[in-house]
Order: sequence, then C-alpha cells, then structure tokens
Amino acid sequence: MSEARIEVSNLVVRYGGVIAVDGVSFTVGRGEHVTLLGPSGCGKTTTLRAIAGLEEPSAGAIRIDGRAVYSSAERRNVPSEKRGVSMVFQSYAVWPHMTVFDNVAYGLRVRKLPRTEVAEQVERALGLVQMREFASRPASNLSGGQQQRVALARAVAFSPTVVLFDEPLSNLDAKLRAEMRVELHELQRRLGITSVYVTHDQEEALAISDRVIVMNNGGIEQVGSPETIYNRPKSRFVADFVGSANLIGGRMKSSPNGPGPVLFETAGGVLLQARAAHAPHGDEDRVAIRTAYIDLALAPPNNAPNAAAGNVRQRLFHGDFIQYIVDWPAGQLIVRRPPTELFEEGAAVTISFAAEHCVLLET
Repeated sequence: MSEARIEVSNLVVRYGGVIAVDGVSFTVGRGEHVTLLGPSGCGKTTTLRAIAGLEEPSAGAIRIDGRAVYSSAERRNVPSEKRGVSMVFQSYAVWPHMTVFDNVAYGLRVRKLPRTEVAEQVERALGLVQMREFASRPASNLSGGQQQRVALARAVAFSPTVVLFDEPLSNLDAKLRAEMRVELHELQRRLGITSVYVTHDQEEALAISDRVIVMNNGGIEQVGSPETIYNRPKSRFVADFVGSANLIGGRMKSSPNGPGPVLFETAGGVLLQARAAHAPHGDEDRVAIRTAYIDLALAPPNNAPNAAAGNVRQRLFHGDFIQYIVDWPAGQLIVRRPPTELFEEGAAVTISFAAEHCVLLET
C-alpha cells in the first residue's frame, strides 16, 4: 500500500454509556479509496464524522498526512475547518437560494481566495462533474443527480487533502445511482483523491473501492480488497452481509499440514472439500458458499468432490439471474444461475462447486 495519508488508531467514540466505535484502527494510503461498509448503527458514519472533526472521540488518535488532528494522549482536537478535509453528505447540502457557481465558490470565498482564482477553481471543478453549462442556474432548479454533482464539485474545488463521503448516492434512484458510481469512481481515479466512503450498500462498496472495511457493532470484522471480502470472508457476518451466500453448519474432519483443501462434514453427513483462508484451529463449524458459484446439471452425480444429488424446490425469475432453492442432503441451498440455464421445479439435479468456493469461516 502507498504511504498512509490517514491513520486511525484505537478510536473510541462514546455517547453516554453507549460505545458507538470501539477501538477501531486502519490506514488509508495516498490516492486510495477506502469504503466503510456495514449495517445501520455499526459505527461507520460516526468513524467518518470523527475523521472530519464533526464528532469528538473519547480515546485514540487520528492523523492526516502525519499530523495529529485528534489525540487523546496529547489532548489535541484540531477544528474541522483546519483539517484539510472536505465532506460530501447524503443530503447534498446544496443551498437552494444560490446559483450552481455560488454553491461551488462558497468554500473558496470563505478562504478569501482572489476572485480570479475562485472563478478558475469553480470552472475546473464544474468541468470535472460536467456541470459548467449549469453555472448560472439556481440550485433549486436542479435534479437530484445534478445536485449531487454540485456537491462533488464543491468538495474538490479547493483541492482538499482528503474527501469524505457519507452515503452520497443513497437518495438517488437505482439507475442514477449506478451511473453516479461510475462517474464517482472515474473522478476519484483522475484526481488521485484520497477518500473514505461510507455506505450500507454492499454492491456499491464492491464496485468502487480499492479496499473495503466491513464494520459491525462498533468494530471491524474484516479489511481487504473487494475480491478478498467477497471470495474469502472470515466470519459468518461478512459472508452473510456482503453478497449472497449459503452458510452450512457442520464440523471439520481433517486439514492438511500445508496448503490444500480442508475436509468438512455437514450436519447432514455430506463430506465437502473446503478452503481455509486462515490456519484452522479445529473447532470451525461453518462453511460459506456463494450462490453464484454453485453449478446445477441434469446429469446424475459422479464421484467428483463437492458433487451431490438435489431436487429443485422453487424457481424465481430475477431478470439478470434465476434463483433456485434446491433441497440436498445437507438441507437447502440457494443457487443463482444465468437466465439461459433453466431447470423446472421438481427436477432432479446434481449440485457441484469447486473447493476454492467453499470457504471455511474462522468465526
């Protein structure tokens, strides 16, 4: 990872007797886009607001470019406006009585920049979000997507050290949200912005992030690239929250001394070859299999590993995929296949999946 631009160390935030953030630590590299992902109440927004200086932590430290902006040990808490960060809010926070130009220029004028420099910076920022032609339009006459672009332009206009995003796309409809993800990702890449992004939308987090930090109950469950988080979840929570997975109970039968598959016996007596991303400790009782990584076939099962007979109980059409609920000796599996692969309800099928897609969960 590149040189750290943000360092969060043992961060604790309390509201009275409630601990909202409990000893969280992570770094964000220069030019890196890191997403805090988790359900409502997990502490992700509180962590973001603490970095911005909008929440005062109870303990820990926050450094931006090596400078302590908060430190309980040093009794230091730098005001938000002196941290060199910019924030894009869920509500856009666009002033309706101002024009687009004046909204973007506001922060530059507060910093008392010369008029010509303000104009240059505003034009550059509006150009980045394709809003130059709307510069003189009242913000009240903009659509939700256009207001979000104005909020982005305002955030990058003064070339901040760090940009913080608090669920900025959650108020947009599904189609526009998908389009804005692409634009936001491209903008971040072009400018080399160091950013921390908060969302509860796992699809959004996987699509736009360099790394994802999955949070739960005020702490961190797992940190990794989107591919790692999706393909090698460490815990039941991560496997269940990120993407769609089958969690299958059972017990370990054996594990190799070196690299190789783990033998796992399901509660229904099915023997599976699984992969462990950690050094097995022997009492693991769950494996996870992503619904998209399971194959179905009408041919009878052979002796291949992780192949078993099943029966299609239900078929649900979802447009881009078909979801099947399949009975098999270990219970039920949810399987997602392309709409070109059709199996009738009641059909006898063979279920199969690779050992690398059957992941032994650590916790």
